[in-house]
Amino acid sequence: MKLAELAAYLGCPVEGNAEVEIHGVAPLQQAGPGELSFVEGEKFYPLLKVTRAEALILGPKVPTPDIPCLRTEHPRLIFARALELFYRPVHPAPGIHPTAILGNNVRLGQDVHLGAHVVVADDVVLGDGVIVYPNCTLYQGVRVGAHTVIHANCAIQERTEIGSDCVFQSGAVIGAEGFGFVPTADGSWYKMQQSGHVVLGDRVEVGANTTIDRPAIGETRISNGVKIDNQVMIGHGVQVGENSLLVSQVGLAGGAKIGRNVILAGQVGVADHINVGDRVIASAKTGIPGDVEAGMVISGYPALPNAVWRRASAIYRRLPELYQTIRTLQRQVADLQSRLGTDTHPDP
Repeated sequence: MKLAELAAYLGCPVEGNAEVEIHGVAPLQQAGPGELSFVEGEKFYPLLKVTRAEALILGPKVPTPDIPCLRTEHPRLIFARALELFYRPVHPAPGIHPTAILGNNVRLGQDVHLGAHVVVADDVVLGDGVIVYPNCTLYQGVRVGAHTVIHANCAIQERTEIGSDCVFQSGAVIGAEGFGFVPTADGSWYKMQQSGHVVLGDRVEVGANTTIDRPAIGETRISNGVKIDNQVMIGHGVQVGENSLLVSQVGLAGGAKIGRNVILAGQVGVADHINVGDRVIASAKTGIPGDVEAGMVISGYPALPNAVWRRASAIYRRLPELYQTIRTLQRQVADLQSRLGTDTHPDP
């Protein structure tokens, strides 16, 4: 399509030749003739002089290049919308594969797809347009909302309710028993049955090999719009607020409560039964042992305000130098005290 048509769809003004043809999208360094890319941060400005892209999506402060561009306050978001015009995920046609196994009282909406070797246990309900890829197992009584996609090799265990327009990447396990064991007098562990529920809202996305456990009582709840990366562990009874983002290898211990629009970067760990307020951002590998107030940006272990952590990190790198400085000062003080005849260890 012409850049002018793309601009009209995206609602962005054009700078330069609006008649150039765009047939695809690509990263800035790899883009070539006919391809659209975007620039967001200053570190990419030097690439404006060497990119071979046909056109660019730029933020308002990016220098004007010698190629056509679209201007917007949100270049990454606009690029994501443009990408949808050139790539559509391929989904299988509605139907039930001959090797799929359906239990009793299963209720299927319209245009459902069940792939090869899918097992759907008794009393499962699948909404309209649900897609279940091969080798998935849905335990008894599971509920899945309309247009949810469950990729290959997922397990959705009992007492799980899933909303509409969700996506589960391969290997996700939803509703497995929480890690609940009670110590006994003889030192062994008594298993506590996990009779609770797992409830996922609408538009939740769950990455590959992520696990979300059900609790002994009550529920584990993942609210609308939450996005969860690969290999995330969500313990029993956890509550995650709307539109929060959990990046790879985050671990949430049982009973933790995460607010709305929280971002937990890679390998963040959250202790059990604590509250993380709305809009908190935790940088990678942060350990959160206690409650965090809304709106804070935190880093390190134990978690500190990001600004404090950055100063402490700078000092940490200088510890060998500071240690030598202290040793030198100690020797100088001892020498001065000796000259003055001062007893460095007076009697009490």
